[in-house]
Amino acid sequence: MARPQREIAHDLLAVQGILRLAELRNAGVTAATVSRMEKDGEVIRLARGLYQLPNAELDAHHSLAEAAKRYPKGVICLVSALAFHGITDQLPKKVWMAIGRNDWTPKPSDMLIRVLRFSDDLLADSIETHAIEGVSVKVFGVAKTVADCFRHRGKIGLPIALEGLREALRQRRATPAEIARAANTGRVGTVIRPYLEALTVHG
Repeated sequence: MARPQREIAHDLLAVQGILRLAELRNAGVTAATVSRMEKDGEVIRLARGLYQLPNAELDAHHSLAEAAKRYPKGVICLVSALAFHGITDQLPKKVWMAIGRNDWTPKPSDMLIRVLRFSDDLLADSIETHAIEGVSVKVFGVAKTVADCFRHRGKIGLPIALEGLREALRQRRATPAEIARAANTGRVGTVIRPYLEALTVHG
């Protein structure tokens, strides 16, 4: 006897946290069933085509899991990555996400995501994968995140980039050499060097 679609959907969401409608359909759950489950309060729609169980435990980094589902190829970057690594006091209102130069950009949704296009070499460098609410989320490592913040200081502001650098060093989340190397790769070595030297000398 075939398992009821609602049961399949519930079990999948319980394990994987957040699912796209396409993923539910691939598992044999129709869009009509998902729609009925939403009406009955069995699932909640986070954004268009994105679903979660109503009693799911929300992680502090819930928005990153949601963004990763919307942009499977994307990598959490800049202020969102600083916040994830705990090296800024900023609470970004939007999720900063890097995608490739030619990656498809989903239509604007009710989710606040700021997309930046990175070259292939910079997008593939220093990626960590973390599980948030059962979702696999790609986040740039600490040293690269700090370097990227200096590279995009015009978008986020120099004070935030400096805070990230200072905290990364203070918490020993990255060494000066690692940050310098990431900065050179991102072609901001000369920009970051005076700040790095000042913080390293004066601690």
